[in-house]
Amino acid sequence: MPLKSKQPRIAPLEPPFDAETAEALERLGPPIALFRVWARRPALAKGVAGWGRYYFSRDSALTVRQRELVIDRTTALCGAGYEWGVHIAAFAAKAGLDDAQVRSLATGGPADGCWDAGDRAVLTAVDELHATHDLADGTWAALVAAAGEAGALDLTLVCGWYHAISFTVRALRLPLEPGTTGPDSP
Repeated sequence: MPLKSKQPRIAPLEPPFDAETAEALERLGPPIALFRVWARRPALAKGVAGWGRYYFSRDSALTVRQRELVIDRTTALCGAGYEWGVHIAAFAAKAGLDDAQVRSLATGGPADGCWDAGDRAVLTAVDELHATHDLADGTWAALVAAAGEAGALDLTLVCGWYHAISFTVRALRLPLEPGTTGPDSP
């Protein structure tokens, strides 16, 4: 196993930002390190922002809680501490996640006693997609019962998207954002 660098492989941009970079960053949200790497290519940043805007809007068929269950579990399974930390810090409270649920997302599983049937269906789907890249008929049926058909479709896409983001933050070797912790932290 190669040693992991303690420095990002692509340095995030630092202020002051030119007008095009500032516009790209404004579309993405708070200027976290990942966004400042994407902003090195403003066209990429704008495209990513469009995708994210849908999933973080009321247009998504997923509730905030369902979306965050998908993102948090996916990033934990992928070992993407950077993205895990960002989402737990920014959204865990908004999604109504308590400490036991946050711990379960990091190191437990859908069968843990802290989940209701709807949460369990979402988490089972995420785990199964991660492990097999597919969903069994029973898993699909439980997911549709919990999130609706549109929610099930959105879940598959969000799960895949956060695999891509997990690959990116790991390959870039991004350190945790200040004030965040990874899924392996106490």
